[in-house]
Amino acid sequence: MRILPSRFNPVGGIADFWNEIRRPQPYRWPILGLSILPVALALYWGATGTTVYAEPERPKIEYITTLDPTRTDAEIAAENRANQEINELRKAEEARIAERKRDLYKALGAASGMDVEAIEAKAEAERKAAAERETKAKGAEVAAANRPGEGTAQ
Repeated sequence: MRILPSRFNPVGGIADFWNEIRRPQPYRWPILGLSILPVALALYWGATGTTVYAEPERPKIEYITTLDPTRTDAEIAAENRANQEINELRKAEEARIAERKRDLYKALGAASGMDVEAIEAKAEAERKAAAERETKAKGAEVAAANRPGEGTAQ
């Protein structure tokens, strides 16, 4: 079985080339050199035209510690309690602001002629449903974490 069909067979072309190159002609080597030159220049340009960047210098990491490494467990617990108190104060302030906003919107709704009691009842039901969903999600996470072989990868 032939690899190439007879129409595209390069054997005849190669034989003609070999016959011409073997014949002594005074300009055969300069013509061959000039024929090879464009390809050689293109290959040279392609090989040397690339820009190679050096590897960047590895960063020097400096660790900044704001906590004293010689703290005792009692000091850590006291700091955690203080942080928890601050957290509770923030949450209380956020709840107070949210209640104040609700009061303002109730007053605006009443002034606009809306049924603010029905709107408030609907919003309260939505808040309770959201709180229940959040509680269930947290419960499912705790249950999954307590089962051996399941839960999040650590």
